[in-house]
Amino acid sequence: MSNLPIVGAAMTLDALEAHRSLMLEQPRDLELQDFTSGEVLNRDWMPLVERARKLRDGQEGRLGIHGPFWGFSVATPDPDVREIVKKRLLQGLDVCEALGATHMVVHSPFTSWDNNNLDFFDPERKTMIELCHLTMADAVKRAEEIGCELVIENIEDKNPRERVILANSFNSEAVAVSIDTGHAHYAHGYTAAPPVDAYVLAAGNRLRHIHLQDADGYADRHWSLGRGTVNWHAVFDALNTLSSNPRLIIELRDLTQIPLSIKYLQDQGLAK
Repeated sequence: MSNLPIVGAAMTLDALEAHRSLMLEQPRDLELQDFTSGEVLNRDWMPLVERARKLRDGQEGRLGIHGPFWGFSVATPDPDVREIVKKRLLQGLDVCEALGATHMVVHSPFTSWDNNNLDFFDPERKTMIELCHLTMADAVKRAEEIGCELVIENIEDKNPRERVILANSFNSEAVAVSIDTGHAHYAHGYTAAPPVDAYVLAAGNRLRHIHLQDADGYADRHWSLGRGTVNWHAVFDALNTLSSNPRLIIELRDLTQIPLSIKYLQDQGLAK
């Protein structure tokens, strides 16, 4: 058990208050979920930052946030919408700086439609990548300045390598790859994408962050680990080939089940 990886969790501040002793018992990485919406980012969010500082006093793991994502794509072709997306990303990084957070999750722009159609319209993905650069360039520069990583999470991605190519295109240590196991399992079960462990192997040491959730290969369940059909032994076998030390973040719909998921990984001899 001593050499096993230590898993962290994504949660709201209310859940952190409930799970504080769990998050302090080991150096567990923490991801805060309170800063994803424009409603929060457009108002005074410093009271949330102050609350976070108090609640995580003594926490030794790394800290990050799930960045804003509702209602937009980082590859939007609309210049007016792009300005709003740029603003949201920078607002999220302002929060990261105030918190001392060192990662922010950004959603991938690639869809299942793209997988079947971009070869006809944008075969080398140049336009898609250019649009992402137009949207994210300021955020990447800001992330470099504050020592924060933007980790690009798969949503509908069928090809696990496209996000790696996108992340590499920025030529910046501030942009890396994230995997959501439930999203990958959905893509595997519903769109015939590779299995979850193949996403890990495709990312290789560009993988700096992973959302651990269980699912059934049909929908984005965010179930407690062990409830669904993700092959966790295969996933952790793949993770064990890496040296990039990705943050292992349990991300559930029912936050009360975070301890149950940790216990499942402990019982399986996979993590602690």
